[in-house]
Amino acid sequence: MLGIFRKFSDNLSSIFKSKELDEDTVEALEALLYTADFGTQIVQEIIAEIRLKIKKSTAKEAFSASDIASGIIREKLIGSEKSLQFPFIKKPKVITLLGVNGAGKTTTAAKLAYKLQNSGASVLLSACDTFRAAANEQIKSWAETLKIELISSHHGADSAAVAFDSLVAAKKRDHDLLIIDTAGRLHTKTNLMQELEKLDRVLKKQDPEIDIENWLVIDGSIGSNSIEQAKAFNATIPIHGLIITKLDGTSRGGSIIGIYQSLKIPIYFIGVGEQPEDLYPFNINQYTEALFKDSTP
Repeated sequence: MLGIFRKFSDNLSSIFKSKELDEDTVEALEALLYTADFGTQIVQEIIAEIRLKIKKSTAKEAFSASDIASGIIREKLIGSEKSLQFPFIKKPKVITLLGVNGAGKTTTAAKLAYKLQNSGASVLLSACDTFRAAANEQIKSWAETLKIELISSHHGADSAAVAFDSLVAAKKRDHDLLIIDTAGRLHTKTNLMQELEKLDRVLKKQDPEIDIENWLVIDGSIGSNSIEQAKAFNATIPIHGLIITKLDGTSRGGSIIGIYQSLKIPIYFIGVGEQPEDLYPFNINQYTEALFKDSTP
C-alpha cells in the first residue's frame, strides 16, 4: 500500500538529497507541496513551522522537516477516518456510489462488494449506470469473476426503477448490503444531478426507514478540481462518505486534505490499483507515511 504517492515521495527525496535544510530546500519543498494540491493554508503552516524550527535550532538540535509536515497533515485529518461497521443495525444497508465520468465507480463498486463479501456480508450489486453503453458489460464481468450477485437491466433503462427492483430483491433474498453503481455525470449538469435526487426519493418511498448512504467516488489524480466536484455533489444530495481512487503513482494526493477540510466528509476507502484487492480502508498514519516515505530531513 505504501506504493501510493510514489511520484510525490520520489520528488521529496530528490529535494532532500543534499541532507542540508537551507532556504533553497525550504522553497523547493514549498513549491512541491503546492504542486501536490495541499492547499495554501496547509502549505503556509508547514513552511512557517519549518522556518521557525530552522531559526531556533542549534547545531546540536536536529529536527525533521518531514516529521513537521506529516504532523500538521495528521492534525488536519483528525476525524477523517471512518469504517463500515458490520453487521449493520438495519439491513439491507444501501450504499449509492456517485461521481463524475472516469472516476472509477464501477470498478470501485465491484471492489467494495468483493471486500465486504469476504468480510462475511451478503452483498447485492445494482447496475444503475444505464447510460454508458459498456457499463452493464463491465459490471457483469466483475460480478461473474468475483461471484457477486447482480441486478441489471438494458441500456437506457430508468436507473431509479433498477434501484427500486434491486432494493426489493435485496430484501427478498435477505442481503446485508446493496451497492448501487450510478452513471457518471458532470457535476455542472443540473438535469443529471437531479436524477440522483430522483433515485434517492424512489428508494426512500419504497422503504421510508431505509439505511442509505451516498458515497462520492473521486479520482485522486485530478488534484484540487476534486474539491469543486465534492461541493457540487454535496449541494445536490447529501454525501456521507468518500472513496478516493487512482492514488497509485500520483503526485497530487494532497487534495484529500482539502476535500476533508472543506466539507468534513469522512473517507472510507482509497483505491490504489486495478486488482480486486486494491481497495484499502483510509488510515491517516499510513497516508502520511506513504507521502513522506524515504525522505530524511
